[in-house]
Formats: sequence, C-alpha cells, structure tokens
Amino acid sequence: MRYPLWRLGVFIVAAIWPLLWLYQAWASALGPDPGKVLVDRLGLGTLIFLLITLSMTPLQKLTGWAGWIAVRRQLGLWCFAYVVLHLSAYAVFILGLDWSQLGVELRKRPYIIVGSLGFLGLLALAVTSNRYSQRRLGSRWKRLHRLAYLILGLGLLHMLWIVRADLKEWAIYASIGALLLLLRVPPVTRRIPRLVGKNHLLQQKRN
Repeated sequence: MRYPLWRLGVFIVAAIWPLLWLYQAWASALGPDPGKVLVDRLGLGTLIFLLITLSMTPLQKLTGWAGWIAVRRQLGLWCFAYVVLHLSAYAVFILGLDWSQLGVELRKRPYIIVGSLGFLGLLALAVTSNRYSQRRLGSRWKRLHRLAYLILGLGLLHMLWIVRADLKEWAIYASIGALLLLLRVPPVTRRIPRLVGKNHLLQQKRN
C-alpha cells in the first residue's frame, strides 16, 4: 500500500471529530441542545468531506503528487460515514426514534427530502467505490461517480434551506463548490497541466 503514513493521518483526522463531539456532548459542552448541535456538525462535516474529496483530482493535477488520489476513496467513504452518523443523530435526537413523526417533519421541513436524495446518491457511490464495481461497470463507473457534483448541489441546497438568515458561511462552501465545478470544465481542465508545467520551467530557470 502506497503512502501508509499519509493514509493513517487522514484516518485519524477524520475519525477524531465525531469522537470529540460525542465527548463534548457527554461533558455538557455543546449548550442546552447538544443533540441538535451534533446533527448540525455531522451534516456540515459531510459537506466538508465531500468538498475535500472532490478537490483531490485538481490538487493532483496542480501539484503532480499522486498522494492526493491515493486517499480519495478513503475520503469519499468518510463522507458517507459522516452522513450515516448525521442521519442516525437526527433519528435519535430529533425524532427520538419515533418514526411516526417523520411524515410531520417532511411536511414542515421539505429540505429533509433534498438531504435524503443526497444520502441515496452517496450510498450509491459508497457501494460502488470498490475495484470490483469499477471492473463490473467499466466506463459507466466514471459516469456514475460524476453524481458527486449533483450530490454537492443537493447538499448545498439542503444547507441553504436550513441557514437562510446567515449566508456568509454557506457562501464560502458554495464558492469552493463552484470552483471545483469550474475545474471540471474541459477547457479549464486542459490548462491545468500547462500551468503546472510553466511553473516548473520557471523554477528550473531560477535555479
């Protein structure tokens, strides 16, 4: 396995946050409604990990370092793990495991439907993230995993619907998402290796 320390570092950083938040909830350090705070933080963590996962390919093209791609699958699976924890926390702390309340919640808060669609998309990507699925699906595998950008749009819409009044933080994540989408545009994608090559030549001349 390549880059074992790098992979381990990513694992530790990804795993430590839910454990820290659970400890804070146990220590009554999350305010009067720790359950809601946990739901919100896990949801935001899902969005952040999705953005980080989608940034791995552009970073690899910009730097030429293969380590970014080496942890892309791991980051994607962590994104799915966070959304599972987000939904679990919602079921426990918001619904109180009373599934009869789900219909009421869906009518009052339709953004839950948007979030659920995003979850189903992440589920499809997580299930097919293995090499067997890559071989089985062939060229369709890449097309399927482009759903990540649609899922990003659903996640941003889900967050926008929740925050509404304070859009500053949302705008930051939306801007990063827009930049990542821009880097997927073929003319922009083709220019990235050229920019890296020019910078490398300039450094050689200076040396």
